[in-house]
Amino acid sequence: MAIFSRSTAFTRVTAIAAQRAVHAAFAWMHNNPKTLIDRQAELVAIPAPPFGEEARSNWLAARFTEIGLTGIHTDAVCNVIGIIPARHLPADSTGPVVVLSAHLDTVFPAATPLRPTLSRDNGANRLAAPGACDNAAGVIGMLALAQALVQSKVKLAAPIVVLGNVGEEGEGDLRGVRHFYEQPALAGRIAAHIVLDGAGADSAVTQALGSLRFQVTINGPGGHSFTDAGTPNPIAAMASALATLARTPLPEKPSTTLNLGTIRGGTSVNSIPESATASVDFRSTSSDELLRLEVALHRAVEDAVDQTNAIAKHLGSRSRGSLTFAIKRIGDRPAAQLANDSPILEALRAVDRHLGIQTDLRLGSTDANIPIALGIPALSMGAGGDGGGAHTLAEWYSDKDRETALRRILLLAVAMTEWAAEQ
Repeated sequence: MAIFSRSTAFTRVTAIAAQRAVHAAFAWMHNNPKTLIDRQAELVAIPAPPFGEEARSNWLAARFTEIGLTGIHTDAVCNVIGIIPARHLPADSTGPVVVLSAHLDTVFPAATPLRPTLSRDNGANRLAAPGACDNAAGVIGMLALAQALVQSKVKLAAPIVVLGNVGEEGEGDLRGVRHFYEQPALAGRIAAHIVLDGAGADSAVTQALGSLRFQVTINGPGGHSFTDAGTPNPIAAMASALATLARTPLPEKPSTTLNLGTIRGGTSVNSIPESATASVDFRSTSSDELLRLEVALHRAVEDAVDQTNAIAKHLGSRSRGSLTFAIKRIGDRPAAQLANDSPILEALRAVDRHLGIQTDLRLGSTDANIPIALGIPALSMGAGGDGGGAHTLAEWYSDKDRETALRRILLLAVAMTEWAAEQ
């Protein structure tokens, strides 16, 4: 197995950067900022709520065709896949591949007004629209890199799979990337994975923040607040359970959080509700801590329901029945960390040295959680530019210095194809 030491990685990156075709790819990105920002404005005008990304998938598939990718197809969950082939390999090669991906979905409901506005700001293009940065910046960066590589005919040592995936945000729970990694045709072939998410050119997510999310439902017979007094109340039991859960001690290290996200139930102030529902979010860098919190949740809910039912039973005939509960897992993102000597990190350090920048390694919850947890060299990084107001209606993106980030990603991707080809 080929090793990417710090010195050999830098030698490789320097040689890649000196190639005439790579210079041509850089030139394409330098000469087409207007093309990129116009595509970005077009993209953000297409709604892509969780589980409603089909229109954006269709748009991306059309762009893949325009720029000359091969093997273009849309899978069962609306992921869009295209290939930049390795020049010396047959189209049906089953060897290693490098994945370049960006998520298509946004946090915004389908009815959210999407009115992208373009302007100029200090010599840069500025786009204001929900989703302009997260993740239109990543999708357009991915497209720019793919088109630059294809048009300049950079000779790749291994194919690059270009993936526009669904289901990264919220209750999407990384479903697009999960589905992608379940495909038998790719089993054992993915040598490295670069995720493009948002703006920026000086950081990379290499530690995957794990999370577990649950929906808790407590049901009961309900009734009139006066004539059925004594009937067990689902909201009272839920409130008791959540209050107990909120008192669960949390360690500072490993970093761990607990959030009570939503609670709802009931129909009127003078009705005993028939049900109450709450959502809970646990996050940690430790899978053991996530398991501990899951156990605490089950214990808190079960105890609260048992105590509420015991009180109702004690009241005898005044109670119309008892409570039941259900706890459903609605999110599961694995916690994992990229090894410090991972080949993709060594390659990134070499790229940074060549470009005279330094990457800040960060913790985050992204599509890279899946490959990192599977032991695949992977990270998530910004696609350049700047942005703000993420997940709000006031979200914006500026393409200032986007080119630097795209050069960084291109060099990293080509370097990883060379490493992959030697495995």
